[in-house]
Amino acid sequence: MAEIIELSRSSLHDQVLARLRTMLVEGTIPPGSKLNERELCARLGVSRTPLREAIKLLALGGMVDLLPNRGAIAVKLTEADVINTFEVLAALEGLSGELAAKRITDEERAEIRALHYDMMASFERRDLSCYYRINAQIHTALNTAAGNPVLTSTYQAINSRVQSLRFRTNQNEKKWKRAMNEHSLMLEALDARDSDRLRAILTEHMQNKRDSILELFRAGQVYPDNTEAALKA
Repeated sequence: MAEIIELSRSSLHDQVLARLRTMLVEGTIPPGSKLNERELCARLGVSRTPLREAIKLLALGGMVDLLPNRGAIAVKLTEADVINTFEVLAALEGLSGELAAKRITDEERAEIRALHYDMMASFERRDLSCYYRINAQIHTALNTAAGNPVLTSTYQAINSRVQSLRFRTNQNEKKWKRAMNEHSLMLEALDARDSDRLRAILTEHMQNKRDSILELFRAGQVYPDNTEAALKA
């Protein structure tokens, strides 16, 4: 029987949305599998109404595809999708860094530094779930510090579709250490307000993510054969 997770009524909607997003990112709901409402309601201890609301928001964010006669399906990308998506995402991350270095406030910079130290602690504990959550907050904070709402909305729409794949790359110890080092370089460039350097670091960071994901594809490690078995209808 699925574990029941108690959710407070005051923040039911946000908690269901956050829990589902985590399940999609971390592969509890594998790419290409159907979001079984009965199973998810039992697991989360909620009715279908807040669950369906959360699924609709995830679909708007690009993490779920709503297909006729099939329902909600966790997004499943091809190699071509990855190449095309990261080509745009690298440019958006780079632009975010360039603008953030020029426009960031002292308060925003202090918050990113605090998040970086928390992320380092998660890395030392090898707590991948916590690490990835804080990592995402850092990238979001940089994007916000860029001060361009059009950039932010475009970035969020594209980035959400590759979250589960980005999470997978850190399961390789060598690549995880490289990503951690790149984040340290980002912080140095941000502190120096070096917009060109920060843009270059973030662009390369995304290109390295793309290459790591493509390696997983070519090794047959992205979508295991039993993907459709999880949370099946």
